[in-house]
Amino acid sequence: MKLKLLAAVVLATPLFFVNSVKAGNPQDLQRLLSTGECVGCNLSGMNLNDAHLIGADLRGANLSGANLSGANLEGADFTDANLKGANLSSAFITNVNFKKANLNNVNMTRAHVIDSNVYGASMENLTITDAEIYHTAIGVGGEDGTVIPDWD
Repeated sequence: MKLKLLAAVVLATPLFFVNSVKAGNPQDLQRLLSTGECVGCNLSGMNLNDAHLIGADLRGANLSGANLSGANLEGADFTDANLKGANLSSAFITNVNFKKANLNNVNMTRAHVIDSNVYGASMENLTITDAEIYHTAIGVGGEDGTVIPDWD
């Protein structure tokens, strides 16, 4: 009995360390929700489902693997942010600045993406199924030599 308990603890211990390393900083999350500003903060893996982040300043923030499904991101600034693997499904993305952001493996299924800046952003393996994308340089395929405009 004791041997089985010890074995279970030994096997489970690494899982606690993996989760703590991957998770973002709860203080950063609280700062974002209370002030709308979190430059350079760590929100990786955080649940921001249906959050109202209108005009949020998230320049240089780490939101890798974060859940932003259904979030209102109107006017948010994600310049140089890491959103790798984030879930932006059904998000409202209007006038958002993704300049030089990492958007690799981001899920934008059913998202509304309008008038947003993706200049210099990395966008490999985006999922844009049923997304509405207007006046934003995101699409399927593309032409060689196409220049993505910058807001600046």
